[in-house]
Amino acid sequence: MNKLKGVSLFANVGIAETYLKEVGINIVVANEIDEKRAKFYQYLYPDAEMIVGDITDSNIFNKVYEMSKEKKVDFLIATPPCQGMSLAGKRDPLDKRNQLIFYAIEMIKKLKPKYILLENVPQLLKTKIKIDDEIILIKDYIKKELDKYYNFADESLVSAMDYEVPQMRKRNIFLISRKDMRYIWQIPPKKKRITMREAIYNLPSVDPMLKEGYDETIKLFPDFEKKKLEALKISKYHKPPIHAKKHVIAMMHTPSGETAFNNDKYYPRKDNGERVNGHYNTYRRFDWDKPARTITQNNGVISSLCCVHPGKYIGKDSEGYDLYSDARCLTLYELFIIFSLPKDWNVPDWADDRMIRQVIGEGIPPMLVRNLVEELMYNIKSEE
Repeated sequence: MNKLKGVSLFANVGIAETYLKEVGINIVVANEIDEKRAKFYQYLYPDAEMIVGDITDSNIFNKVYEMSKEKKVDFLIATPPCQGMSLAGKRDPLDKRNQLIFYAIEMIKKLKPKYILLENVPQLLKTKIKIDDEIILIKDYIKKELDKYYNFADESLVSAMDYEVPQMRKRNIFLISRKDMRYIWQIPPKKKRITMREAIYNLPSVDPMLKEGYDETIKLFPDFEKKKLEALKISKYHKPPIHAKKHVIAMMHTPSGETAFNNDKYYPRKDNGERVNGHYNTYRRFDWDKPARTITQNNGVISSLCCVHPGKYIGKDSEGYDLYSDARCLTLYELFIIFSLPKDWNVPDWADDRMIRQVIGEGIPPMLVRNLVEELMYNIKSEE
């Protein structure tokens, strides 16, 4: 079976593409507006033609089109930014970033690839955009523009946890097939869910580094260095995140699956000691017996939406309160696993922790993409 040649729009650093080559799709052209992300992408995929720039610029759009046409692209994956629709964002229905789907659709209409994967948050189904002075639901706009030449899969809402990803990341994914293709691309059957316990329970425990400095860290965690060395034997990315002491102490007293807001004494506080008011899913630990909640771009901040290690019971403090290990956000290595990236993901040395966390939080779990594409490639092969 011949491989499909693909183009990736809004490519980020190519997280979605991680396993595509293994299952029969070779991304030969990519577009990303951010220069550092484009450089990251090119490091991961040196054979792809990366076109850096804003696709709303006609010159960039035409470069992507001409290069894709020249390389005879027959697959397109597009993941327009979702901040205007995301539950973690402001959800402005006329956010300019929501309008980027227009350029993806225009590219599809010009290129006419055989198969298309359009991905975004579930809120896309309820979000409107303004096209030629008409306000229309994005889903209706997509189908209106493509319905003449393309078939759509019967379902579009999927959860990554149903496809070998230990994370409850819900997405809206349109799987689209050109009408002259014999196979209509469909969502594959669900697979066994993977819990946090199955994914990371046996990894070495890691204590956080305190923002207040090394001396304060050692006072609170006398075994900090010993545990750090054991963790680094696993991976250079299994290293201590850095957090404020007050956040760490609150999480030390918070059990798996719970938020520190429920603690009797060690709840989140302001510098003056007053109780912090916040979303019930912040200062929250993951649950060992469930897949992780959605990983966001702020996954290194304890006060962000559920992003703290599940922790293990380790005893009681001097006042008789229960204590739990790993009072921190996930290490980068743990993030790789939870996001279904390879444990030895080939990250460029110049990419700092903040950038790595952000691009992961904005990506699509690659094992989800792999499962979707394997379904496509299996059925294409069956029809040959």
